[in-house]
Amino acid sequence: MSETDRADGYGNLAELWQRSSEAYSERQLFGVKEPDGWRWMTYGDLAGDVDACRAALAGHGIGAGGVVAVVADNRPEWAAAAYATYGRRACYVPMYQAQGVKEWRFILNDCSAQLVFCASAEIFESLRGLAGQVDGCPALEHVVCFDLPSDHPQSWQSFLSSAGTPVAPEFPAPEELAGFIYTSGTTGDPKGVKLSHGNIVSNINAVQPLLPLSGDDRSLSFLPWAHSFGQTCELHLLASLGVAMGLNDEVPNLVENLPHVQPTVLLAVPRIFNRIYDAVTAQIRERPQVVQNLVNRGIAAAERQVSGDPLSLGDRLAFAISDKLVFNKVRARFGGRLRYALSGSAALSPEVASFIDALGIMVYEGYGLSETSPIVSTNYPGHRKLGSVGKPIPGVTVEIDAAATEALDQGEIIVRGPNVMQGYHNRPEEQANVFTDRGGLRTGDTGWLDDDGYLYIGGRIKEQYKLENGRYVMPAPLEERLKLSPYIAHVMLEGTNRPFNMVLVVPAEEALAEWAQDHGREVGRASESPDVHSLISSEVERLAADFKGFEKPKAVVVVDEEFTTDNGLLTPTLKIKRAKVMEKYQAEIDAAFAAV
Repeated sequence: MSETDRADGYGNLAELWQRSSEAYSERQLFGVKEPDGWRWMTYGDLAGDVDACRAALAGHGIGAGGVVAVVADNRPEWAAAAYATYGRRACYVPMYQAQGVKEWRFILNDCSAQLVFCASAEIFESLRGLAGQVDGCPALEHVVCFDLPSDHPQSWQSFLSSAGTPVAPEFPAPEELAGFIYTSGTTGDPKGVKLSHGNIVSNINAVQPLLPLSGDDRSLSFLPWAHSFGQTCELHLLASLGVAMGLNDEVPNLVENLPHVQPTVLLAVPRIFNRIYDAVTAQIRERPQVVQNLVNRGIAAAERQVSGDPLSLGDRLAFAISDKLVFNKVRARFGGRLRYALSGSAALSPEVASFIDALGIMVYEGYGLSETSPIVSTNYPGHRKLGSVGKPIPGVTVEIDAAATEALDQGEIIVRGPNVMQGYHNRPEEQANVFTDRGGLRTGDTGWLDDDGYLYIGGRIKEQYKLENGRYVMPAPLEERLKLSPYIAHVMLEGTNRPFNMVLVVPAEEALAEWAQDHGREVGRASESPDVHSLISSEVERLAADFKGFEKPKAVVVVDEEFTTDNGLLTPTLKIKRAKVMEKYQAEIDAAFAAV
């Protein structure tokens, strides 16, 4: 596919896949981790599955306006089913394996899915019990499982084998729906964000020319495709460019898998970069002060070099030594080939961004949400300001509504453009509330634009709270700062109608164990350990040093239970369910305020 072809843009996702599968048929597409190593399949290999799946869908009565759902983590079958569904002009509705039967039932009924693909035999049994049942999912007719034995009549292989005469892809009009992205929601039932083919490909058409990626590049895919960021920015965008994607099996294995896949580009969220930064800086703090000073000077030199400022001989020497002592070893942990890191979902700390830069890996931070397909703005080569989320992408405009917040220096971000969703499925009141009179999308996020048009993010309006003294606190940016501690896994700041802020912390178990061993301590239950409380309190004090006076937490609560999707304290996209955490730990929080 030539650059001229790319410049023509895409009208829909079925066309995107058809063009990519034909142009890149011999290139590697997906790598899957197996016991004896990584197995790679080509674009041509997947194209065969897409064609068979499309014909099988037609045989099962799935056509224009139909709805196909999937409950699975990232895998080749997920992508094959998606592109086959688009080629039938039907909607594709992804769900997370971690959501559970209650949410699967709600989503399947809300979207009226006719057929659902699923990952495991266990999920299959749960969904099969719902299919066609009045008290389950009456519209659901077929359940197909990826992992069932090939001879099972409802296995993926049997489904593909059921395909009769080949069926050519149909190409949807831009206004036709590609699918629903169900927002995980921190409260209540998830909402189905209706995204058209035009919404999603407008993102790809706008961003593709900005990124210096090609078929020589490779990523390690771990962002869930059930989320808009992973689906648009990783699956569809990288496939449009002929990029290869290794599919990470489990998030805890990410660092272990990096040297095997050797990615050149990584799409990630700040949490991943924070963990690497934490681990390395913790090791540096154990080194002699002269080494610490040298590395810090090397990072500062890298920042100036990226900005185009000249370096002194001393700076160049500091950077060269730091690169040999530290940076080169960290690059090796990334696989040794990583050149670009694209970060989204939450604000990336400037300290972390500068550190990743110093490794020789350019970090490009962007901003978006499911309702904008998701990209609103991004930094890109030659157009980057650390701390910002870049300028609005071509075709998209951003306004700041100062009247929507109590803050004087920022307002609510309003977005207009071809990327803005068609609305919320079956939620007319909520849909009406999220659009302005002039058709702009209220994002619910605060931010501001600088004189050069770069966008900066504050936080979520609904998470903002007011202290007893009338001061407003936006917790998310402060929490991201505190999570730079290697000893903090999860953190939640709270002070609604209180005289000051407190912070609830889940310690990072592995880092805490190493600290205890190094210092000859017996930790036991972290929540009951004075040593752990002292350590966490000192970390909070260190990292909150630059907070405004009223923002600094004056009380710390340490809890033992990890925040997970299974216990309901995290959404599938790993955001804290603040109301659930408050409900679970209300007594501890009240006691902390009373004790100060």
